[in-house]
Amino acid sequence: MLKAIVWDIDDTIFDYASADSLGMRAHLTAEGLTTRTLADWQRITREHWARFEAGLVGWEGQRRDRVRAFTGETLSDAEADDWFERYLGHYEAAWSLFPDTVPALDALAGTYRHGVLSNSSLLNQERKLRALGVRDRFEAVLCAAELGVAKPEAAAFHAVCAAMGLAPHEVAYVGDQPDTDARGAVEAGLTGIWLDRADRGGRPELLRITGLEQLPAVLAGDTRFGAPDTFG
Repeated sequence: MLKAIVWDIDDTIFDYASADSLGMRAHLTAEGLTTRTLADWQRITREHWARFEAGLVGWEGQRRDRVRAFTGETLSDAEADDWFERYLGHYEAAWSLFPDTVPALDALAGTYRHGVLSNSSLLNQERKLRALGVRDRFEAVLCAAELGVAKPEAAAFHAVCAAMGLAPHEVAYVGDQPDTDARGAVEAGLTGIWLDRADRGGRPELLRITGLEQLPAVLAGDTRFGAPDTFG
């Protein structure tokens, strides 16, 4: 029996992509960077985030590496940190939850316990959840930077289960990445649910929803959304 839902944050309950796009566009204007584009920033972010998730670089290191790769400049750690902090000011001004986040949390509040597992840092995500007004919805918030292991490694999923005092089979994990989130959760023994907001499809082996309004029904075993019936 499922007792808890553990959530990803970025691009699951929080609209990271929009905030990043709006923030970087404002930052490029403020910095006078006319030779670099948002697409450059997004590509570089993906590359260095993958290195962080693989344990090849630390949290602060991936930020500095992104800045240096993006600007093409040889910056000291302090200079790279300052540049990133200026970007964060624009990015944070654009923070918002998805419209379906709070209604879903409200609908599920009386039935399931809630936690967070993010491939980010605790300082970053705690601050974000508090600023967005939802930190008190989650009894546990765990992040890769402090755990020393990232999704899709089973140890990351098992850590949040242990923090909540639950076995993996008692926990569902909801995230926007089919492999890092849903498949990783399944392989760790949890119920993995892929939040496919763009309705990409193509992964029939995964429990899939296209909006959080569908989540209560899927958790109750309703298979109208193409999910295999794993709740018996």
